[in-house]
Amino acid sequence: MPTATATATAPQCPYAAQEGDPDLRYAGPPPYEAYIHASLLGSLQKPLSDAPGEMSFIVTTQVMELWFTLIAHEWRTARQALDEDRLPAALDALRRSLDAHRALNEAWRPLARMTPAQFNGFRAVLGTASGFQSATYRHLEFLLGDKSRSLIQAHRNHPEVYRELENALAEPSLYDAVLAHLHRRGLPVPAAVLGRDLTEPYPFDEGVEEAWRQVYAGPQDDPLVALGELLTDLAESVQRWRGDHLFATRRAMGAKTGSGGSPGVAWLEKRTQRPVFPEIWSARSHV
Repeated sequence: MPTATATATAPQCPYAAQEGDPDLRYAGPPPYEAYIHASLLGSLQKPLSDAPGEMSFIVTTQVMELWFTLIAHEWRTARQALDEDRLPAALDALRRSLDAHRALNEAWRPLARMTPAQFNGFRAVLGTASGFQSATYRHLEFLLGDKSRSLIQAHRNHPEVYRELENALAEPSLYDAVLAHLHRRGLPVPAAVLGRDLTEPYPFDEGVEEAWRQVYAGPQDDPLVALGELLTDLAESVQRWRGDHLFATRRAMGAKTGSGGSPGVAWLEKRTQRPVFPEIWSARSHV
């Protein structure tokens, strides 16, 4: 008769492995599941209507949130490397973030052609939920230098998230770290820019424009030119994301008031006008 110990052992895989097959003998869930938590990710979609487009809306939005998380991580990595004057490490992080941001932009495809009728099929279940309430996206905007104390008020009843956003509001942006690095490299970044109120949106500065003009007028193999070009690529990608968001919203709901009380398309049009790393663009007119 089998012993008690024998009956308590884990069941054996009923299939005989063939030569070259992966090892399927696990003591618990597959290691992939333990590492990636795919079952947890797959359980987070909770449609509230029968509308065919709602599942696409939820999944696409959740995927965007994951890309926001990765991009913010890479920008913080680049910021720290710049603070330590490790420019090659900063460039590597910015390149990774650019790949991630381009993938983020592609994530609009499932929603880009949604008609008003398709969106209306589930819009009511959104209630007052709106994309401008995304804390992770707010971290991205703050890292770009687009600070806003008023927009973090959406999270005032979520203490941990609110505290993190308050900290991010007061921290140097990625661009602040870039300009401090340029200053330490001997470029004429004004002291007033370096000592500005970091909780305010970054303003255009002619002294910074001159610093970038000198970078671009110098040797083209200078790593600072590579830094400027990566930031230019990122600025383009950010503006494309904003533009795609505007067009997808305009296509799905026209000029209606947005959920969460925002002006909808009018709000997004205003956001698309906000500059990203402005002096990198304007300096080109003077090279």
